[in-house]
Amino acid sequence: VFVSANSTGARGEGCWLWREDATGRIILFAGKGAYRTLGQQRRQGHTMGDGEEETARKAVITLGRDEGRRYEMGKLTALFKADEAETGAGYSVSEWRMAPGQEGVGAHHHDANDEIFYVLEGAPEVLIGEAWRGFSEGSFIRIPAGVTHDFRNPGAGPARLLNLFFPGGFERNMPEIVAWFAENP
Repeated sequence: VFVSANSTGARGEGCWLWREDATGRIILFAGKGAYRTLGQQRRQGHTMGDGEEETARKAVITLGRDEGRRYEMGKLTALFKADEAETGAGYSVSEWRMAPGQEGVGAHHHDANDEIFYVLEGAPEVLIGEAWRGFSEGSFIRIPAGVTHDFRNPGAGPARLLNLFFPGGFERNMPEIVAWFAENP
């Protein structure tokens, strides 16, 4: 842990780049926990100027295995590492964790977004178009915009997928997805 200061001389503990806005609210740009606050500020109506957004886009984010914004959906967990607030809406990075026997979010497609999946653990299956295909650790899957897809874990052990979503903004859908899983356990 160390103390850092921004250009106004404000100080904070940790590895953060931050400043106060005109109302005295702290705006965090990077570092452990900082990007969460930036995303919350965006969702609460805070808009960044060009300079602030550029600073956020260039900020280094370092997170451990279990760090990020967590969305629990029963035996399915999404862990967002970066999304539009941190990337200027350029991309989204998340990890999807599935317990054995867990279905995914349901067959769907994105009209204007490409997705990349990388298998971190386990042997998940991915629906591509109309066919399910099995994948092993280290597999790479690119799903272009417009292609129907889903994922599931038919295996006996956990499965983890790294997901990259281009352009960003997917996390805006998470409250609705979590609510659906709560209503349909």
